[in-house]
Amino acid sequence: MTTLQQRQGAPGARILGIGGYRPRRRVTNHELAQVMDTNDEWIQSRVGIAERRWAGEDETLVEMAVAAGGKAIAASGLDPDEIDMVIAASASLRHPIPGIGPQVGYRLGIRRPGAFDLNAGCAGFCYSLGLANDAIRAGSVRNALIVGVERLTDVTDMTDRATAVIFADGAGAAVVGASDEPGIGPVAWGSDGDQHNAIEIVAGTGFMAMAGQAVYRWATTKLTETLVEAMERAGVGPEDIDVFAPHQANLRIVESMVKKLGLPERTVIARDIVQSGNTSAASIPLALSALLESGEAKSGDLALVLGYGAGLTFAGQVLRLP
Repeated sequence: MTTLQQRQGAPGARILGIGGYRPRRRVTNHELAQVMDTNDEWIQSRVGIAERRWAGEDETLVEMAVAAGGKAIAASGLDPDEIDMVIAASASLRHPIPGIGPQVGYRLGIRRPGAFDLNAGCAGFCYSLGLANDAIRAGSVRNALIVGVERLTDVTDMTDRATAVIFADGAGAAVVGASDEPGIGPVAWGSDGDQHNAIEIVAGTGFMAMAGQAVYRWATTKLTETLVEAMERAGVGPEDIDVFAPHQANLRIVESMVKKLGLPERTVIARDIVQSGNTSAASIPLALSALLESGEAKSGDLALVLGYGAGLTFAGQVLRLP
């Protein structure tokens, strides 16, 4: 019997470059108060958002993904020809066919990559990161581009203050490549499908609906154990974490997790939600790119990330910043 050959993968993988794209239009809480029953104090006290970005007609999912992906490739130092997988993580595609992954790869000059879309809600970037890490270690891929991109305003009812004040648009990307020393820890992921309708696009309306209190309770009571598991799998503890960048869903959730984890005072905490709102699968790479650009985080820092959202899905990793 003929034995099938297998490729030999790299010892590990790491992020080589990160990039982000934020739409041009800034929407403040005061602007929203002109068209719905809300105000700045109400919004900031509940979710911590001061402003968010909404995409214009020309800022499509593909255009934003290409902008963020181009920055990530430039930061990585790689040529597009050296990338052979593209994952586009998004929960806001209005048309499922064709997917945007192949379009993004083509627009960026990546020649015939394995390319696909992934929908794990707000956990999409972390799911993609786990898949890219495993593919490189298995030898299926040399280098991968992963993009989290959302136009949540397309699926948001602008008369519903429970969602309209929260959701926003944007894209964040990372290039992942082989490394002799692992720079991405094992993923700790899972789902709680019994709560699958806690966040959903309601049939017949096309708009997002969210059981806000249920999601808040789930995130603040169930997900700290996932963060602890991610650290344990990577062989590190809270005292080793330089940057904490969870999904930017609600500032109160971020602060609750910080308190429960007992992170040291020196740890840099991502609070990108204050200026960007909830950008779902784009929120973690957007937050990391902002911290690196501002100098609050630096190359080589150890970051703890956690994506969570619709499904309900969740995924956490420890990673070394590029």
